[in-house]
Amino acid sequence: QVQLVEFGGGLVQAGDSLRLSCAASGRTFSNYAMGWFRQAPGKERECVAGFSRNGDITYYADSVKGRFTISGDNAKNTVYLQMNSLKPEDTAVYYCAADTVRYYPTKDAYNYHYWGQGTQVTVSS
Repeated sequence: QVQLVEFGGGLVQAGDSLRLSCAASGRTFSNYAMGWFRQAPGKERECVAGFSRNGDITYYADSVKGRFTISGDNAKNTVYLQMNSLKPEDTAVYYCAADTVRYYPTKDAYNYHYWGQGTQVTVSS
Protein backbone atom coordinates (compact mmCIF):
# COMPACT_ATOMS: atom_id res chain seq x y z
CA GLN A 1 0.00 0.00 0.00
CA VAL A 2 1.20 3.52 -0.71
CA GLN A 3 0.07 6.90 0.59
CA LEU A 4 0.29 9.92 -1.70
CA VAL A 5 0.31 13.59 -0.70
CA GLU A 6 0.43 16.44 -3.22
CA PHE A 7 2.04 19.82 -2.62
CA GLY A 8 2.72 22.94 -4.59
CA GLY A 9 -0.57 24.20 -5.90
CA GLY A 10 -1.48 27.85 -5.81
CA LEU A 11 -2.68 30.93 -7.64
CA VAL A 12 -0.53 32.08 -10.55
CA GLN A 13 -0.89 34.24 -13.63
CA ALA A 14 -1.07 33.03 -17.19
CA GLY A 15 2.41 32.30 -18.51
CA ASP A 16 3.82 31.47 -15.09
CA SER A 17 5.31 28.16 -13.98
CA LEU A 18 4.49 25.90 -11.07
CA ARG A 19 5.91 22.63 -9.84
CA LEU A 20 3.69 20.12 -8.11
CA SER A 21 5.13 17.44 -5.85
CA CYS A 22 3.65 14.10 -4.88
CA ALA A 23 5.30 12.53 -1.85
CA ALA A 24 4.85 8.79 -1.57
CA SER A 25 5.09 6.80 1.65
CA GLY A 26 4.58 3.18 2.50
CA ARG A 27 6.19 1.87 -0.66
CA THR A 28 8.44 3.45 -3.27
CA PHE A 29 6.71 4.94 -6.29
CA SER A 30 9.01 2.92 -8.57
CA ASN A 31 6.79 -0.07 -7.79
CA TYR A 32 3.94 1.61 -9.67
CA ALA A 33 3.01 3.35 -12.84
CA MET A 34 2.30 6.92 -11.76
CA GLY A 35 -0.04 9.49 -13.17
CA TRP A 36 -1.01 13.12 -12.68
CA PHE A 37 -4.67 13.89 -13.17
CA ARG A 38 -6.71 17.04 -12.97
CA GLN A 39 -10.36 17.84 -12.53
CA ALA A 40 -11.99 21.15 -13.21
CA PRO A 41 -15.47 22.01 -11.91
CA GLY A 42 -18.14 20.27 -13.96
CA LYS A 43 -15.60 18.25 -15.93
CA GLU A 44 -14.38 14.69 -15.80
CA ARG A 45 -11.05 13.83 -14.26
CA GLU A 46 -8.41 13.66 -16.98
CA CYS A 47 -4.88 12.33 -17.06
CA VAL A 48 -2.36 14.98 -18.01
CA ALA A 49 0.87 13.00 -17.56
CA GLY A 50 2.18 9.64 -16.46
CA PHE A 51 5.23 7.42 -16.42
CA SER A 52 6.00 3.75 -16.17
CA ARG A 53 7.53 1.97 -13.22
CA ASN A 54 11.11 2.68 -14.20
CA GLY A 55 10.33 5.91 -16.01
CA ASP A 56 11.13 4.71 -19.52
CA ILE A 57 7.62 5.29 -20.86
CA THR A 58 5.84 8.61 -20.47
CA TYR A 59 2.41 9.86 -21.43
CA TYR A 60 1.22 13.43 -21.91
CA ALA A 61 -2.18 14.70 -22.85
CA ASP A 62 -2.15 16.73 -26.06
CA SER A 63 -3.29 19.78 -24.13
CA VAL A 64 -0.10 19.87 -22.06
CA LYS A 65 2.56 18.46 -24.39
CA GLY A 66 5.58 20.72 -24.53
CA ARG A 67 4.49 22.58 -21.38
CA PHE A 68 4.30 19.95 -18.63
CA THR A 69 6.99 17.48 -17.58
CA ILE A 70 6.61 14.55 -15.21
CA SER A 71 9.63 13.27 -13.32
CA GLY A 72 10.55 11.35 -10.22
CA ASP A 73 13.22 11.34 -7.52
CA ASN A 74 13.74 7.87 -6.10
CA ALA A 75 15.84 9.14 -3.21
CA LYS A 76 13.01 11.42 -2.09
CA ASN A 77 10.27 9.01 -3.17
CA THR A 78 8.60 11.96 -4.84
CA VAL A 79 6.99 12.48 -8.22
CA TYR A 80 6.91 15.94 -9.77
CA LEU A 81 4.86 17.74 -12.36
CA GLN A 82 6.62 20.78 -13.77
CA MET A 83 4.07 23.05 -15.40
CA ASN A 84 5.26 25.87 -17.65
CA SER A 85 3.42 28.46 -19.71
CA LEU A 86 0.30 27.95 -17.65
CA LYS A 87 -3.05 28.89 -19.13
CA PRO A 88 -6.38 29.70 -17.46
CA GLU A 89 -7.74 26.41 -18.81
CA ASP A 90 -5.17 24.58 -16.69
CA THR A 91 -7.13 25.63 -13.61
CA ALA A 92 -8.19 22.49 -11.74
CA VAL A 93 -7.54 20.30 -8.75
CA TYR A 94 -4.51 18.18 -9.52
CA TYR A 95 -4.11 14.65 -8.20
CA CYS A 96 -1.33 12.11 -8.34
CA ALA A 97 -2.20 8.45 -8.53
CA ALA A 98 -0.56 5.04 -8.53
CA ASP A 99 -1.45 2.00 -10.64
CA THR A 100 -0.46 -1.21 -8.90
CA VAL A 101 -1.13 -3.51 -11.85
CA ARG A 102 0.27 -2.13 -15.09
CA TYR A 103 3.90 -1.38 -15.88
CA TYR A 104 3.08 1.49 -18.23
CA PRO A 105 0.93 4.59 -17.55
CA THR A 106 -2.62 4.71 -18.82
CA LYS A 107 -4.93 7.69 -19.09
CA ASP A 108 -7.92 5.98 -17.48
CA ALA A 109 -8.60 7.00 -13.90
CA TYR A 110 -10.23 3.65 -13.07
CA ASN A 111 -6.85 1.91 -13.58
CA TYR A 112 -5.32 3.78 -10.66
CA HIS A 113 -5.74 2.37 -7.18
CA TYR A 114 -4.18 4.95 -4.88
CA TRP A 115 -4.85 8.67 -4.96
CA GLY A 116 -3.66 11.75 -3.18
CA GLN A 117 -6.03 14.33 -1.74
CA GLY A 118 -5.42 16.84 -4.53
CA THR A 119 -3.97 20.33 -4.73
CA GLN A 120 -5.68 23.34 -6.30
CA VAL A 121 -4.05 25.14 -9.21
CA THR A 122 -5.64 28.40 -10.31
CA VAL A 123 -4.34 30.32 -13.30
CA SER A 124 -5.62 33.87 -13.74
CA SER A 125 -5.69 35.60 -17.11
